[in-house]
Amino acid sequence: MSKEENELPPSETPQEPAFNPWGDDLVSDDDYVRLCEEFGIKMIQEMEIPYSLYEKNRFLRRKIIYGHRDFQLILRAIQDQKPWAVMSGIKPSGHFHLGTMTTASEIVEFQKMGGFVYYAIADIESFADNGMTYDESYHNAIDNLADILTLGLDPDRAYIWRQSQEPIVKDMPFTAGRYVTNNMMKAIYGDRDFALYLAALVQVGDILMPQLKDERMPTVVPVGIDQDPHLRLVRDLTKHFKATEIDEKTKKKVEIPFFKPAATYHKLLPGLDDVNKKMSKSRPNSYFNMDDEPKAIEKKLRNAYTGGRNNREEQEKLGGVPEKCMIFKLLQIHFQPDDEKLQDRYLRCRGGMLCGTCKKEAIKTIMDYIKDHNARKEKFIPIAKQILDKQ
Repeated sequence: MSKEENELPPSETPQEPAFNPWGDDLVSDDDYVRLCEEFGIKMIQEMEIPYSLYEKNRFLRRKIIYGHRDFQLILRAIQDQKPWAVMSGIKPSGHFHLGTMTTASEIVEFQKMGGFVYYAIADIESFADNGMTYDESYHNAIDNLADILTLGLDPDRAYIWRQSQEPIVKDMPFTAGRYVTNNMMKAIYGDRDFALYLAALVQVGDILMPQLKDERMPTVVPVGIDQDPHLRLVRDLTKHFKATEIDEKTKKKVEIPFFKPAATYHKLLPGLDDVNKKMSKSRPNSYFNMDDEPKAIEKKLRNAYTGGRNNREEQEKLGGVPEKCMIFKLLQIHFQPDDEKLQDRYLRCRGGMLCGTCKKEAIKTIMDYIKDHNARKEKFIPIAKQILDKQ
């Protein structure tokens, strides 16, 4: 079987996997290129994407999305005015933090491009990975869903489900399990609790939900590269799922394999305290939740890692390095929607602006955004509850 046909590592020779979807490892800039080449992820900058789509998606426009699998299927569907979907979800194990906000914001941006959203509340994974009851997850899910609605998700153009309440995904471990072996799961995920293997098979149902529930259509899944094992597993299993369609020439019913899910990849957001480490709950100063106390957030921002030089003289002479600055990254990814203002800050940093001046301005921008977000979120809490209670 060719590499294109089977994207899983060889099942007979399990190895330590390159990614752990449930871990805290941060991929270095050098490793991104190597891992993309090793696993067949293509650079999105090499694609010809119409400017009109860049305008609608800041993650493409600002090159936060760097890699993809089969994103050309989405571009073709847009060009041909055919249905397409964007699928993702959230593990409701806690508050809405900077990492979960990245993927949630990408979903909103893809919806602006015309995609219908399929959004999973991964409460089965919360149980498998964090030991959290479904009741605890439910209350977190209401809060998390209110956050993404506040970011701009249109619920009228979305299907939202809890894994524990959706028969399609709950049955998937039995359906997909016919085509996997223990060695295959170890090869792609490493040696894990079996509950995590089952949670991964549930996610097969999540990712294929657009085609299982509605119709055969291209689907893009925006993820960080640490989640690529899930995509490789599903893409390999997709050949076992088929849709019945009418052949235009013969007018007879034929079975056609599902579209392999496409994916886009963003770099993982480093911790506020260390640009070389991933955000982690084990390091409280590495991240913040959107509903944390404002004074606590401000303190973490004031102490955040920057791309400043060793001293004032070097800074004024050589300029700062915004690519290594967590304050600039936060503005670029989340808190500065205005491209011109972001570019102005970049140039001022390169031109020698001191980090103290930059932080003072940036913290105000970030805190104003968070204050506005939390104020608007209140009206979405009952809407989120209503959506989840419909299942």
